[in-house]
Parts: sequence; C-alpha cells; structure tokens
Amino acid sequence: MEYRRMGNTGLQLSELSFGSWITFGNQIEDNTSGRLLDMAYDAGINFFDNAEVYANGASEEVMGRLLAQRDWPRDTWCVSSKVFFGAGGKLPTQRGLHRKHVTEACHDALKRLRVDYLDLFFCHRPDKQTPMEETVWTMHQLIQQGKILYWGTSEWSAAEIMDAHRIAERHHLIGPVVEQPQYNMLVRDKVEAEFADVYRTVGLGTTIWSPLASGILTGKYNRTVGADARLKREELNWIAELLLTDENLNKVSALEALAGDLGTTMPKLALAWCLKNPNVSTVLLGATKTNQLEENLQAPEVVPLLTPDVMERIEEILDNAPAHPQY
Repeated sequence: MEYRRMGNTGLQLSELSFGSWITFGNQIEDNTSGRLLDMAYDAGINFFDNAEVYANGASEEVMGRLLAQRDWPRDTWCVSSKVFFGAGGKLPTQRGLHRKHVTEACHDALKRLRVDYLDLFFCHRPDKQTPMEETVWTMHQLIQQGKILYWGTSEWSAAEIMDAHRIAERHHLIGPVVEQPQYNMLVRDKVEAEFADVYRTVGLGTTIWSPLASGILTGKYNRTVGADARLKREELNWIAELLLTDENLNKVSALEALAGDLGTTMPKLALAWCLKNPNVSTVLLGATKTNQLEENLQAPEVVPLLTPDVMERIEEILDNAPAHPQY
C-alpha cells in the first residue's frame, strides 16, 4: 500500500481507504462488516470513512463497536465523520452547519465511534442558511478543543471552499484542507477542472467517493443484476437517473474490452484510473462482500499499465474530458 499526503497537510493517508456508506448498519451484517474492516487494515488501509447520516447513525455505531473490539493502536488509523444531514431528526436544530448542530454532531459521532477525537470532520454539504463565518469558527474551535484534527468539505464548490479559506485567513483560523467529491470515469469536472485553482493556490486533499460509479464501472449493469444491486436502492435513484444511461453502458462495454486486453478487470481498471490522478489523496472503497474488496485492493497493481497510450485509448472511449481553466 502506498501513502499520499492529504493536500498540503502532513497527514499521509493510504491511497485506498474504506467507507461504510449504504453498507454498515444497513446492507450487511456486523460479522461481514468486521471481516471487511480486518481485510482493509491488514492490506495497509489507514482511513475509515463514515457520516452521521449513514443509516441514521447506525453505521457509526457498528464501526465504533468493531474498532473497539480490535487491538489496533489508535495512531495507526484515521476515522472520519460528516455533519449536515443529521442522524434522522428533521427539526432545524438537528441538521445544517450552524454552531449548535456542528458541535452536537461532533459529540454524537465521538460517542458512536467510541473515540476521543475525529481525525477528519467533513461538512457534508454547503449550508446556504448558515453564515460561512459561523461554520469556519466552529470547526476551528473544535480543533482547538482537541475534538477534531482536520476539517474539510464534501460536495462543495470551489467558490465555497475559497470563501471558507478567505474567512479563515482574515481571522487567523484553520481552514478546510480536504474535500470529498464524487470522482470516477463518468464524473470528472469538479476534480479535474473546477478545483484546479484550489490545488494551485491553497492546496486541497481529496478523499474521492464512488470511484466505481455505484457499480456501473464494474460492468455488472451491462448484465442482469439482482434486486440487491446498489442502484436498485430507492435512496440512490438520483445516481441511477444521472449515470445509468445507454451511452455510459456502451462506454463500459468498450472499457471492459480494454481491461481484458491489459489482462485485468473492469473494477481494477476504473480504480487505477482514479489513482493515476495526482490530486487524489485517497480512493474510497465500499464493499458488501470480501471477494469484492479483495479484488479492489489489487487496483494499485494496474496503475503501471496505464501508459500514455492506454490513457489516450481510455480518453477516446470516455469522450468526456472536462475543459481546463486557462491561466
């Protein structure tokens, strides 16, 4: 396992990491969750991702219980939570990025995950109802209190991230150092183009989610899938509507053929393609079965196969390279 600095920070994250969205406390049993955690840690993964909203807090409870059962030294792994959507409550005080919810969500995540501090704490979405200054101050104060070590954003725009940095600089506060965007062969604009100026100016780590486009880039949706397939789930209809198109499935067919030519599989090719991007700090893996995780953990072995000629062939198939800003 290789390790990469998270943006301009000194923290080094494993190039592959493990997340529990949809799975822990929801789609799989605790015994399976434990085996997946063990496989990830034994392979060198040092970052485990979570959020208050995952299974309305149950995902963090499961992960916290499993982590507490292991004798892994705390200085060998990192864990995150995210704040915005809440853990099931619908009242205005139970969600958002205002000081009350951010503070209470941090305390609740610490309890559920059974840790003394969070390594990373993400603002899960921007909050148009809360002044940016209030959120930045609150995150800075949580760092000062020793409850979080780094804070970041998820699915924020470059303008919003830079706004937070301007406020932090004005008041000599600690700004966001990492963003968690969706990034894969089918969703590229934000990571490759929109954030270009952020990398260049303030630096930015990225813990990318959905590198396999919720399974589309495994090739399984080009075949018959069971009712338990991820994009069959009601809460993921929005992803299915955006990405599960005939055009994308045709691209996946062509990419599968290319993967075969390289002597690898479609999932490993898609993950290796994400790893090829130097602005990716870590690629978040998710799995419901041990054989899935075992295969995905082999993706770094494919990166050397992605020569300039192969990358050019991939670009010809995808035909979706974003326009880069001109400086």
